[in-house]
Amino acid sequence: MTDSALRHDWSREEIETLFNLPMNDLLFRAHSIHREHFDPNEVQVSRLLSIKTGACPEDCKYCPQSARYDTGLEKERLLEMELVLKEARSARAAGATRFCMGAAWRNPREKDMPYLTTMVREVKSLGMETCMTLGMLSPEQADELARAGLDYYNHNLDTSPEFYGDIITTRTYQDRLDTLDNVRAAGMKVCSGGIVGLGETQNDRAGLLQQLANMEKHPDSVPINMLVKVAGTPLAQQEDLDPLEFVRTIAVARIMMPLSRVRLSAGREKMSDEMQAMCFFAGANSIFYGCKLLTTPNPEENDDMALFKRLGLKPEQGVAADPEKDEAMLERAAARRDKADSLFYDASVV
Repeated sequence: MTDSALRHDWSREEIETLFNLPMNDLLFRAHSIHREHFDPNEVQVSRLLSIKTGACPEDCKYCPQSARYDTGLEKERLLEMELVLKEARSARAAGATRFCMGAAWRNPREKDMPYLTTMVREVKSLGMETCMTLGMLSPEQADELARAGLDYYNHNLDTSPEFYGDIITTRTYQDRLDTLDNVRAAGMKVCSGGIVGLGETQNDRAGLLQQLANMEKHPDSVPINMLVKVAGTPLAQQEDLDPLEFVRTIAVARIMMPLSRVRLSAGREKMSDEMQAMCFFAGANSIFYGCKLLTTPNPEENDDMALFKRLGLKPEQGVAADPEKDEAMLERAAARRDKADSLFYDASVV
């Protein structure tokens, strides 16, 4: 299947028909498509690091980082470069091929940009793919990050256009679409998905996937998150989503976006091994690896590798660690940073 053969004209009714297929038929169709385009036993592994935590002005009802909710989360300053690089090296040594950096902002300020672009260059010097999620981006900011070499930019749509206003009021759906347009226009790859279990209907889950699949170009990565309920947020008492409905969402995403990497993202800590195995069979072929996703728990690395072994899965091969080369690069990077100390500042004030 070529890019030109991919569909971008899905109707809501067609998508709901997929959701309502008998589970065996849905999984067979999704897995067959997945096997056409990917090694069915290989999973791309990413590591996610919060480079600036808390004090976000947005009101996303699921998010413990919102300044509007009392979740006990302490706001933190923008991480020092050396710590970011240490985490990136650790991620690579553990088998991650992509390093994702997230900041709790509505959008970066102009004075943030030199530090962020330097961070991208330094992480790329370790031989890893880079991804950032920083909130909304202007066309100029997207261009700056692209020139620095940022590979992916994550900006989730979260849910359907119809349900979106029940979850977020401080930015519009169009704001999110505009940022994705800016990212794509700058030449970066798009990482965009959503969250299920927010109290949405199956029609809303179909609407989310419709928005993603009907873009002019499908997102390169599609993270599907299960709501992680955090005390103090408005969704802390939300009823659990049927696990099989989550598996259905993965399968339908795979059918609609056959060339995208579908990431089994937040919420894995609460998923059984059997549920995760069904998701991998349904077409999920990317995970976040490590003990924490921004501020919420994630399975420990050795647990993931034990599950991979049981399922006969293997991580996508990345750049092998080279400690001597890394040390030399870090020394050069440290020398450059000594000349640029003025770029570091306290970003905890929004």
